[in-house]
Amino acid sequence: MESEGTPVVPPTALQGGDLVRRHGAVTRIWHWINAVTVIVMFMSGLMILNAHPRLYWGNDGHERDDAWLILGGIGQENFPKLLTIPSDYNLADARLWHLSFAWVLFAGLLFYLVWGLLSGRWFKTYRLRLRDLSPAHLWHEISEHARLRFPTGAAALDYNTLQKLAYLGTLFMLLPLVVLTGMTMSPGLNAALPWLEIMFGGRQSARSIHFLAASGLVLFFVVHIAMVVLAGPFNELRSMITGWYRLPAEPAREGEAP
Repeated sequence: MESEGTPVVPPTALQGGDLVRRHGAVTRIWHWINAVTVIVMFMSGLMILNAHPRLYWGNDGHERDDAWLILGGIGQENFPKLLTIPSDYNLADARLWHLSFAWVLFAGLLFYLVWGLLSGRWFKTYRLRLRDLSPAHLWHEISEHARLRFPTGAAALDYNTLQKLAYLGTLFMLLPLVVLTGMTMSPGLNAALPWLEIMFGGRQSARSIHFLAASGLVLFFVVHIAMVVLAGPFNELRSMITGWYRLPAEPAREGEAP
């Protein structure tokens, strides 16, 4: 199996326009399985939320209790049918879809995290140095992104600090939180793993954290898609489907031929 981000030519010779091997098979397969899984779970989760679109803290949650967030009427179709699975109100089917894909999410995440640690992928790709986290460096990267100035040539192969923080937060915080809080809301798992409910401060607190973590995943997804479109969707999609990525060329300077 090919290694992650292995260039076709030596790194010192890389320049804009070169075609390189960016993503290995493991990353590509996990990426697409995870993308489908998260979308199905989000859409079925909205249908489940239709049943009781209110969030609480603690163990108990009832329509007469004080909710910290109210998203609509109880037992109604509060979300557009195009955004829910199934389209028509059906709590039982929504739970079946949600729980079935929850196991896919759990198994895929566990495999990907273990593989990343054993292969050294995480250290190689997401390693952060102290200077990367300095306010000046972070502000510089934010400014470059705001101006839509993306790395070119060999520099485009490496994730910048903002990308590393986003991916690390998603892989090691948001996704694990979604999995663990989902397990906490399962009556069967409550009996087998009572410490989960204690850790999250009750089933309703777990439900609230589950919602917040899922919202964070949606935000990540929206920003991720926007960056793909801005950076060049054909090149970015090709790299995640075939593994091959063409290094962006330096923009032509004023007065120079393109």
